[in-house]
Amino acid sequence: MTRVLVAEDIGTSGIELLKEHFDVDTAFDQDGFDLEQRIGDYDGILIRSATKLTADLIDKATSLKAVGRAGVGVDNVDVPAATKRGIVVANAPQSNVVTAAEHTMALLLALARNVPQAHSSLTGGKWERSKFSGTELMDKTLGILGFGRIGQLVAQRAMSFGMRIVAFDPFVAAERYRELGVDKAETSDELYAQADFVTLHLPKTPETENWLDAEAFSKMRDGVRILNVARGPLIDDKALEAALDSGKVGGAALDVFRSEPITEHPLFGRPNVIVTPHLGASTAEATDRAGFQAAEQVVAALTGGAVLTAVNVPAVAVEDLEVLGPFLPLARQLGRLAAVLSEGSSIDRVEVEYLGRIAERDTRPLGVAVLLGVLSGHTEEDVNEVSAPSIAQERGIEVAETSSTAARDFTDLLRVAVVSGEHRERVVGTVFGHRNRPHLLEAWGQRFNLQLEPHLAIFRYSDVPGMVGRVGTAFGEQGVNISSAAVGHTPDEGSGRELAVMVVTTNEPVRQDIVDQIVSGDGFVAGHALALA
Repeated sequence: MTRVLVAEDIGTSGIELLKEHFDVDTAFDQDGFDLEQRIGDYDGILIRSATKLTADLIDKATSLKAVGRAGVGVDNVDVPAATKRGIVVANAPQSNVVTAAEHTMALLLALARNVPQAHSSLTGGKWERSKFSGTELMDKTLGILGFGRIGQLVAQRAMSFGMRIVAFDPFVAAERYRELGVDKAETSDELYAQADFVTLHLPKTPETENWLDAEAFSKMRDGVRILNVARGPLIDDKALEAALDSGKVGGAALDVFRSEPITEHPLFGRPNVIVTPHLGASTAEATDRAGFQAAEQVVAALTGGAVLTAVNVPAVAVEDLEVLGPFLPLARQLGRLAAVLSEGSSIDRVEVEYLGRIAERDTRPLGVAVLLGVLSGHTEEDVNEVSAPSIAQERGIEVAETSSTAARDFTDLLRVAVVSGEHRERVVGTVFGHRNRPHLLEAWGQRFNLQLEPHLAIFRYSDVPGMVGRVGTAFGEQGVNISSAAVGHTPDEGSGRELAVMVVTTNEPVRQDIVDQIVSGDGFVAGHALALA
């Protein structure tokens, strides 16, 4: 009989589900259970965050076919090692979204009505009704930064209190805002100008770190209240402290911190700051839900069912993957580039065209790779090969794919377009040579042929002499070496001037502030730096 090991307590419902199908052992209630010695006995294993499935341990799991992670992340699993061994790794990505949204609402109410402060005062022997008079949520504006699953659940719940909701997230279709009755902010500054409360539901990336800094606070309404149940580094702690001191920020509720665990912090003990020890995902229901969802996936993996939350399962034939494999990195790179170059405040539609031999294959992995490029780093939810289509759907992003076996001038072409309102931004690429190097063939309306590298910068500027040299000089002053460059030219319709587009690849990351400094010079129109790795 198929044997499954539950290494950590995933909850009764998940264990009972497993027992309906398999011979189940539980390691968490056995003293001295030697996982390294016994993992080879099992076809499946269920874990939470404490168990580390390293490559060495996976090598010893000679019978293992499925790993279920009762939680969102899979950082404690060597996914490439599992994939190499043909082991399915599945998680429970939606297990804590309701819990996080509800904790946000709990902090929102506590912040508005001074609940923790009043409780502490009363249990301390004081009766201070007037001191803790609060504010109603009705008719107030809640600004939501990051409008993914959790942000949308928060919006729905806040509406029941009569709040007006304004949200900012350029990676959500405009139609999705309309469906939910939420006002769409074109920029974060537009949100700051309207919101009485601001709640963060962004991912942690280099771009979002310190998203709320001194400049952001200065653009908010006086007395605004801040909530963070997402990631600690999203807020500049010193800037928040200064804004609280000045009264610009009237209060803050924080569930997450830059380093955890933490028991001493400059904001702790302030009368207008509420803190909780990262409880956003901590409910009995979320814990049980995560265990049950992970167990469902292991059952599916071991009984021939559909594994809906696998992070590493190729869903196409091996022979198709052999042809499409070299195009997967290109698809992701083109998706990222198209999203960066898109000028709109939302992403309404992603279009993918397959031309040439690849069009004869099952191109679904390429479409998913494009979505990964578009969405990765821009959603609070973890995005992987399995979750990307559903995350796009939840955000109202339409995906259109077309195929044609004819590809003019090239054996294969991949075209990706991001549509925002009336604006459509297209990029085109292919792979060359026996090493299948990815090449960019079109961007910002220009055609060229440039081998893509992990680090890239792109500029649009007036087509006059000396512009290429100015970019090279600026990069050189910063110690950035240009690996290759390509330039395309086009008329700027309506202006009577010629525009050019320059793409450069570099041997190291290019900081966006360097690009911004270049673009601020005469003749430059726009510029972006991005990492494609």
